[in-house]
Amino acid sequence: MTSFSLDRATYSVGESHLDHMILEKHQFPAQFQGHQVIREGPLNNETLAQNGFDGSTAERFAQAGRVTGVMRELGPTSNMAMTNGFDFMAASVVHLFDTPDSVHGWMHDIFLKDFEDRVGESVGQAHQLVSATRLDPQGFFDEAVGLKVLQGGVDGLISSTVVDFRVGRLLGVVFIGVMGDHDRLDQVMHLGQALEKRMVGVVLGSA
Repeated sequence: MTSFSLDRATYSVGESHLDHMILEKHQFPAQFQGHQVIREGPLNNETLAQNGFDGSTAERFAQAGRVTGVMRELGPTSNMAMTNGFDFMAASVVHLFDTPDSVHGWMHDIFLKDFEDRVGESVGQAHQLVSATRLDPQGFFDEAVGLKVLQGGVDGLISSTVVDFRVGRLLGVVFIGVMGDHDRLDQVMHLGQALEKRMVGVVLGSA
């Protein structure tokens, strides 16, 4: 299948399809099977803005072409030791946009730019955004971008490896959060490829 034909197929996808695209807990890496689901379900523009950087608004996201999304996020249980190198969080998110071009714009003008523009600033919960380093994720059908984000707080450093990838007018996002300064690109790419496979399967089934 060509990129153009897959783009066209995603126009048959509606909000009701998104729940079938998001990864189930058992599809996350083995080290997360003892974690708990801490957030899941619909992710509209208002909710996304409330959980985003200061100044984020639902209107900005709507103007960028974002329609809605769904997410599933895993986090630690109370008996887990939050020590250096511990993978404490993982998530998969699927966003629906009005056009494939809007997905490209979001990846570069909102995801990458917002993080890079805020290095050195406070990002909530007494944390500072220490760095945002671009990564080069491989193995995706279409465009993919990535960041390693490092935050510092009273409990030390936390790093997140994030990959965004495009499937027509859908955006897939996966990330893993780690205690300390660590890169999880290989694991995040595998997680993203699993999400991409699931997304494409739903797209082709709905076309």
